[in-house]
Amino acid sequence: MITRLLVANRGEIARRVFATCRALGVETVAVHSDADADAPFVAEADHAVRLPGNTPTETYLRIDLVLDAARRSGADAVHPGYGFLAENADFAAAVTDAGLVWVGPPAKVIATMGDKIAAKALLADAGVPMLPTWTEPEQITDFPVLVKASAGGGGRGMRVVRDRADLGEAVAAARREAAAAFGDGTVFVERYVERGRHVEVQIFGDSHGTVAAFGVRECSIQRRHQKIVEEAPAVLPDGLRERLHRAAVAAGRAVEYLGAGTVEFLLAPDGAFHFLEMNTRLQVEHPVTEAVTGLDLVRLQLLIAEGAPLPPLPDAVEGHAIEVRLCAEDPAHGYRPATGVLHRFAVPGVAGEFGPLAAPGVRLDSGVVRGSTVGVHYDSMLAKVVAWAPTRAEAARALAAALGRAELHGVTTNRDLLVRVLRSPEFGAARVDTGFLDRHPEVFVPLLPTEEVPLVALAAALASAATRRACAPVLAGLPSGWRNVPAVPQVTRFTEAGGDEIEVRYRLDRAGRLAEWSSSPARTARSVPARAPTVALVAAHPDRVVLDVDGVRRAYGVHLVGSEVFVDGPAGALRLAEVPRFPPPTAALAAGSLLAPLPGAVTRVQVEVGQRVAAGDPLLTLEAMKLEHPVYAPTDGVVTELPVVVGGQVDAGAVLAVVNPIEEASC
Repeated sequence: MITRLLVANRGEIARRVFATCRALGVETVAVHSDADADAPFVAEADHAVRLPGNTPTETYLRIDLVLDAARRSGADAVHPGYGFLAENADFAAAVTDAGLVWVGPPAKVIATMGDKIAAKALLADAGVPMLPTWTEPEQITDFPVLVKASAGGGGRGMRVVRDRADLGEAVAAARREAAAAFGDGTVFVERYVERGRHVEVQIFGDSHGTVAAFGVRECSIQRRHQKIVEEAPAVLPDGLRERLHRAAVAAGRAVEYLGAGTVEFLLAPDGAFHFLEMNTRLQVEHPVTEAVTGLDLVRLQLLIAEGAPLPPLPDAVEGHAIEVRLCAEDPAHGYRPATGVLHRFAVPGVAGEFGPLAAPGVRLDSGVVRGSTVGVHYDSMLAKVVAWAPTRAEAARALAAALGRAELHGVTTNRDLLVRVLRSPEFGAARVDTGFLDRHPEVFVPLLPTEEVPLVALAAALASAATRRACAPVLAGLPSGWRNVPAVPQVTRFTEAGGDEIEVRYRLDRAGRLAEWSSSPARTARSVPARAPTVALVAAHPDRVVLDVDGVRRAYGVHLVGSEVFVDGPAGALRLAEVPRFPPPTAALAAGSLLAPLPGAVTRVQVEVGQRVAAGDPLLTLEAMKLEHPVYAPTDGVVTELPVVVGGQVDAGAVLAVVNPIEEASC
């Protein structure tokens, strides 16, 4: 029996495993980097061991340090979670060699399936359908193709290539990214199927020879080849589910599978399906399977690791479940990862966390809480939000509503994108594939309509004024905004996240009522409604403003953090920064300066000072949150400054390069 379990991972998956351990009476051990010392998963563990350093290669990828932590903490078993060392055969072997229980398949199975090239050959012999695959770029004759990492998963190291001229750089970039994420830069190439669907089968195997399938998940909506929306059961034609089950079970039996695993397939528009890979671990999206089966998959993992047989499975799934990955990133700017402090993190109507729900509702599996710091060292996923309901439409509606009302303050997220996907007609009709986001640019539009921004800015200005009045040391009883010259309005200026400015003017009468108001964009092309709505002030408090807009009341939640104002309204959320009346002087940047969009490490520098570049030419590459972020020349010009070197760390806002336009540089 397992008595003390070490989770060789971090964040949300560590908390998920700990939740099941508490229910089973198993003690828990966390390992953590310096950056994670105050993280929720560390606080929730019974024991915690520090792994000195911050980067994955210094900490969570160090087999020796993790095993030493198990020895020092008295753990008798290790759960790898997903990512990091979860599919590292050497780690699995080292755990068992140390006399510990390994919660996963044997090392030889991980090694076989971890080498995706060898795995495809083995399973092809077992009758599992395959796509054409190449290991040497010269062998490729038809495009488009997909470059993939042989080790790991999660979309790391993937590149779509549509022309041979781009193949060399795509292979090189995929190798670098795979090496950084998994410690193995081996890649291969397979045919890319346009408008294919990504579906997968959850399997379990026990030590008594049983391999069983648990239904089919839909995971087609992806960004950068990484899933962001998953659901169960997948909407499939009659008979296809059974064929996928048979293929998945055949794959499991071919390698004598043990524990939790997932067999992933690509479903072509003509109904044919092809093996993609087998993940020898628990998947990020396992909650949707738990929701429709009522099973605790982590509990099954632990029981099977102890030698128990697989229990009887449900005859059928119940209802429908949809999961989204809430990430700290900006979809409007190439999914650029975001960092910062989560000043507020609250999802309304959550019925449970980290385990199957007893009744339909919303489940939250989060790696962060209010006050958590989101850094650059690890994946950008903050949480998984899951809705389970009797029907697919109900699940989508409930999940979109919970996300839309969530208070997510301090870090940019992909929340608006997720809500728009869930509410889109195409998603509602289950017309999804891996190219969904490319074909639907409308889902990248912010939830808050343009015409609502002035009202939100007005609410922010009124709340800011109410805060100042609440803190006033004298004459605190005067209405907010009161002045001796009532004809002169109050003026408040804000900047939006993109740098646009909006100016709000309002005047309160001596009774504290809103006598007049207006707004104007200061340096933006934002359109102003042809007819300003009639607005009356119902109430203005530091954290809540209620307006009557054309006879309809609207309540806005307001959260002030320093000069930043976070407003959550019925139509959407907006982050503003109040512009000080007398801004401090700042040093002027050289014309043509390119600034770091986020903290990171410089992994490549492709130009030198004095070099002429064309608009769109790659200048250098930053690595943050385990992904590469190329920096391109914004215009034709000459590189006049390059204050970075390979391996150097830069902060957000640091100057990476200066590119002067040709006409300026030639003077």
